Amino acid sequence: MKALIQRVNRASVSVDGSCIGSIEQGILAYIGLGHDDTFQNAQRMIDKILTYRIFENESDPAKYGKLDLNVQQVAGRLLLVPQFTLMAKTDKGRRPDFGPAMAPDAAQALFEQLVAYAKTQYPKIAAGQFGANMQVESINDGPLNFLLEVV
Repeated sequence: MKALIQRVNRASVSVDGSCIGSIEQGILAYIGLGHDDTFQNAQRMIDKILTYRIFENESDPAKYGKLDLNVQQVAGRLLLVPQFTLMAKTDKGRRPDFGPAMAPDAAQALFEQLVAYAKTQYPKIAAGQFGANMQVESINDGPLNFLLEVV
């Protein structure tokens, strides 16, 4: 399982011109699911995202400018967007190979479980729609982007 996380000032996801999820300050996380991923992987990924320290601690002068706080500590929000292309193999040729991505039906079920678990861990969660043609808008902060992996 992979997650590309971005620290954002705001982000939103729309389907067919309607906004289905939006956040202010927080993390936009694109989630890629592979063949061997399980619900336990999903739980570990959400736990990692929620506790990953990518926000500055502006209240402590000794830590000013350091990435010391996680999204929960800054009362931020989390927008989860399914993104099978994160699993693409790109090491050969000029066309991505999506073979490592989980089959759509299984991936949709796991993504829905991941979102449900995230909501039990933190109330400020929004999500994209699996399988939809989504338009994602974001105002990145930094920009700070990290690729997280859980196996």
